[in-house]
Amino acid sequence: MDKENTVKLFEHKQVRTYWDDEQEKWYFSIVDVIGILTDQPSHQGARNYWKVLKNRLSKEGNETVTNCNRLKMLAEDGKMRMTDVADTEQLFRLLQSVPSKKAEPFKLWLAKVGRERIDEIEDPEIGIDRLMETYLKKGYSKEWVNQRLKSIEVRKELTDEWDKRGVKKGQEYAILTDEITKAWSGFSVKRYKNHKG
Repeated sequence: MDKENTVKLFEHKQVRTYWDDEQEKWYFSIVDVIGILTDQPSHQGARNYWKVLKNRLSKEGNETVTNCNRLKMLAEDGKMRMTDVADTEQLFRLLQSVPSKKAEPFKLWLAKVGRERIDEIEDPEIGIDRLMETYLKKGYSKEWVNQRLKSIEVRKELTDEWDKRGVKKGQEYAILTDEITKAWSGFSVKRYKNHKG
């Protein structure tokens, strides 16, 4: 996962998120939120609940549903798939439509996630500390985490140099990254991810 696509935890349950640097706001997977609020035992149950709710709200003329965005997020099968997402404001509106005792704690959690991002913008070291803590909680060794942080730093220096030289983000970055990965691993980025996974 890159720095924009992350997983946040609410009561030990995953919520896929995306940070949009340009708009400076979070997007949250609606299905993940619905699953938590309604205590769905499966991802499919949450998807079905959202489908019915979305249809009902749409018929009522609810603008939150019509203004929903779709983004690619990591799915259960390990592939990037399109999913409905909502920004914080839209999510607050949706919370009002779902009868749940978890709605208020979820609102507080959303405020905390937003505050953490603002803190990280003001002091980037907080973000690095939080990243390290997350990797350690996932069971990675301190040595692995330090190596990962170093590789992020090296990648940033490289992409800064590419920016200076006029390389455009997106396709040109992907091509260069693919070539570098082939040089040290013998695999394309896609094959390398499949190989190590």
